[in-house]
Amino acid sequence: MLSTSGQKKIETKLRNIYRSLYSKIEIEIYSKEISEIIKKFNEKNKKKNKLLSEKTSIVICYGDSVFNSNQKYQIKGFQNFYQKKLKNYFNTVHFLPFYPSSSDSGFAVKDHYKIDNRIGRWSDISNFAKKNDVMADIVINHSSARGLWFRNFLKKKKPGKNYFLTVNSKFNTSKVVRPRDHQLLKKINIFKKKEYLWRTFSPDQLDLNFKNPAVLLRFIKIMINLLNHGVTIFRLDAIAYLWKESGSKCINLKQTHEIIKLLRLICGFLNVKTILVTETNLPEKENLSYFGKKDEANWIYNFSLSPLLIHAFLFEDSSYLTRWSKKLPATKQGNNYLNFIASHDGIGMRPAEGILSKKTIRNLLNRLKKNGSKFSFRKIKNKSKKVYEANITVFNALKKSDADKKGKFYFERYISAHAIMISFEGVPAIYFNSLFGTSNDESKYIITGNNRDVNRYRWNQKVILNHLKNSKSKQSIFYKSLTNLLNIKSKQKAFHPNASRTTLNIGSKIFCFKRTSIDKKQSIICVTNLSSKNQKPNLKKLSNYRDLINPNLKLKKETSLTLKPFQTVWLTNN
Repeated sequence: MLSTSGQKKIETKLRNIYRSLYSKIEIEIYSKEISEIIKKFNEKNKKKNKLLSEKTSIVICYGDSVFNSNQKYQIKGFQNFYQKKLKNYFNTVHFLPFYPSSSDSGFAVKDHYKIDNRIGRWSDISNFAKKNDVMADIVINHSSARGLWFRNFLKKKKPGKNYFLTVNSKFNTSKVVRPRDHQLLKKINIFKKKEYLWRTFSPDQLDLNFKNPAVLLRFIKIMINLLNHGVTIFRLDAIAYLWKESGSKCINLKQTHEIIKLLRLICGFLNVKTILVTETNLPEKENLSYFGKKDEANWIYNFSLSPLLIHAFLFEDSSYLTRWSKKLPATKQGNNYLNFIASHDGIGMRPAEGILSKKTIRNLLNRLKKNGSKFSFRKIKNKSKKVYEANITVFNALKKSDADKKGKFYFERYISAHAIMISFEGVPAIYFNSLFGTSNDESKYIITGNNRDVNRYRWNQKVILNHLKNSKSKQSIFYKSLTNLLNIKSKQKAFHPNASRTTLNIGSKIFCFKRTSIDKKQSIICVTNLSSKNQKPNLKKLSNYRDLINPNLKLKKETSLTLKPFQTVWLTNN
């Protein structure tokens, strides 16, 4: 049973969110309901901890990233592939939204309590979670215009009554920060008055009204439902946009942070330990704020890493990457960066703001365009538009550069970019398609016209397995190289997510950092040549170090290390 002090903490968080909207008695009622939810869960579940280690690695995928047309439920095709080809390298799977959805590849959820009957059943998630950690999305900011909740909203029926955010013509939206370029508000005539529906991400994704505590309670119950089916890592999708106030930016507001603190507090009271991950594709200072004082997100996405890595490799210049890495705060026990280069979305440009100059970003976008990128825009002041993300696979992004117009070193760039990401402080996450060097899915884009579909290819199970059987196929070569890095990483104490990181500045053509294990017994110097010419980095006091990636390379006292174009070495002292 939840202690009196525990219940008071919940009540305090609710007051921080709702004190200007609800009475003390109303807040107490909601507090007791949350306490009852926690009590019921704990009565049915024994205590279970979650351990992070150097073995912690995530594969990001859809339930049908691998499909078998002969199977009724496509998630079984992925799970079969996982058992054969992935389980030795990943202990965690991030299943992107598997709910029934009307658009945006799962992110316009129609019913949070169901699984798309094409993908699978709850039992498929539960069974998979018995041997692996499962991360799933809580699509918390919005819901489908064609879903159960909105149908009920229009009928003033539960669940759905007062669930969606409507504003009147007096609501001041002049400062609202936009992540898209469509019309934000949709004028409607319902309930005998003219109002506007709020649509941050698309006309089909209607923002939810968190000023109604029933909506917050609903998502706490959704989180518990996921926990009951084995999910223990929650990705809070688009969480920064949760709360809106007239005349404000309607992003990163105090109430949004307080809601995350409440969810973190609730998770701390549950017997089964969980991890909250905030998805905030924003400039870095704003993104970092979601750690709070170790009382908000357990993990935040390391959004700046992707554009900075891509830039460093395409322009053979580590200066921005090194400067950023030196300033990036070290994580604290219980907090982590979730590192990635690719996801189901594109390469976000907002996280590069304030780190890369405007001219540098412009040059990067021009290079990505030559490499086949599409671009998604966001609306800014004066009705003008700005690139929000580059829609391109990592393979295409790194294929050619101004200095390597024929793409001679595309493979080396690709593997070394992933080597940096895998060895960086935090938890590495690799997008399923990246494992095989998948290129832009132009045919899907032609059919749908959706920019993001260039990076959402689905594999026929038989086809991908045949590719991997052929040792000379592109897919096999990329897969073996990346899984080899993951295999090495999983055995090094200095690659624990919270092992310390020290950035070393040894020239603009080299990116270098040192990881030191928590017990101080192992050090690994991660060195990458970011140029298309041989480099001899000036590394001192590295006698008797050996390279984990190329075991034949051992540094003796007088040895001068020569790095080939875009080569990475992981030099360990034991």
